Amino acid sequence: QVSVVESGGGLVQPGGSLRLSCAASGFTARANDVSWYRLAPEKEREFVALMAPSGSTNYAESVKGRFIISRDNAINTVYLQMNNLEVDDTAVYYCHTIFTPTPNKYVDIWGPGTLVTVSS
Repeated sequence: QVSVVESGGGLVQPGGSLRLSCAASGFTARANDVSWYRLAPEKEREFVALMAPSGSTNYAESVKGRFIISRDNAINTVYLQMNNLEVDDTAVYYCHTIFTPTPNKYVDIWGPGTLVTVSS
């Protein structure tokens, strides 16, 4: 069973930090692009960050300099360290990858999400 499961969300004050985890199973996270997205109330889903197999990263402009994506290959987990959080970061955060069981088949894998609420 190929899946990703997020954890680490919660309530934090503006300026605070949280670290989200994306636990991958059924595939090797370091062999895939693994991304974080978020969905805020009354907004469209937004790309947040990506880590490629090479270790290269990409970030949305809105989180550059505040969020860091990383990977622990030993436990097949991708992290999103979120610093200096703002009220506008409030959203459900999702982990995503594209699994290729065969060369010509692509399967979108999404986790159930973890809620991050930034509020004073």
